[in-house]
Amino acid sequence: MMKMKYVLLLLLGMILFPFATLAGQPDDAAALEGVERGKVVFDINNSSASSLNLYLAVIRETHDDLVRQGVEPDILLAFRGPAVTLVSTDRERLDLTDFDALDQIADHIADLEMLGVRMEGCGVATRLFQVDNQTLLDGIEPVGNTFVSLIGYQARGYAVIPIY
Repeated sequence: MMKMKYVLLLLLGMILFPFATLAGQPDDAAALEGVERGKVVFDINNSSASSLNLYLAVIRETHDDLVRQGVEPDILLAFRGPAVTLVSTDRERLDLTDFDALDQIADHIADLEMLGVRMEGCGVATRLFQVDNQTLLDGIEPVGNTFVSLIGYQARGYAVIPIY
């Protein structure tokens, strides 16, 4: 009888645990009040493959958090500076120890593209860092100058979040 009581308590705990964690999960309701569309440009300018890999995972989570909270994501990633070297299929100049992170970056880029996230690579940066625009990962469109893009998107109401 005592063993049965513990089994029932265990089962009850397993049933109620998901509800307890949902109840305690923070949300962004105050910030998102009245927001129907989340317009954001992530200004990505870093040179660390592991850092970019982490940020892309968080950007994916941000997309999912917006959806979960009833906000339509309108997200653009603007790669500039040394970041263009990390989103190219040409890995000649990169360290072999970064290849796993670069593979994960490519996977994140593909997943984000499937979710409708738009991505662009700065033509000024590809010229300065000698990255052929044709080697940018699928889904990343070359543009003339991401500074110009950032001006345009900000003028159209997009939040700009720097990733350095």
